[in-house]
Amino acid sequence: MTNMWFHKGEEITEIDPKYIAFVYLITNLTNGRRYIGKKLTKFSRTKTVKGKKKKVKVDSDWQTYWSSSEEVQKDVKELGEHNFRREILHFCISKGTSTYLEAKEQFANEVLEHPDLWYNGHIQCRVHRNHLKFEK
Repeated sequence: MTNMWFHKGEEITEIDPKYIAFVYLITNLTNGRRYIGKKLTKFSRTKTVKGKKKKVKVDSDWQTYWSSSEEVQKDVKELGEHNFRREILHFCISKGTSTYLEAKEQFANEVLEHPDLWYNGHIQCRVHRNHLKFEK
């Protein structure tokens, strides 16, 4: 079984459909090295229904996801999933918000300045104020 996701100490097996993404932290329990990233919970796909193309939302692979970082994936494979902890830092109601919060967490934690503590090798974002949506 895949190592579960946690949010504020609670195990997460389902995500409220209003959230389309989340910002996460993966921690290597053997050396304390960490990774901050974001993950979409649903993807838009085109499906043909009665001869017409229609956009539909399909679940992503978030439950079995171990980041886009090849270095994290390599360590998970070599050390085993049980040596890593996956935490959701923020649930997001828009893709733009997830991009913003991911970058905010990465800058706040100085991930590029401490390669011995962080797997992150780059920070990539382009966000406009209109992209941000926060819950009230």
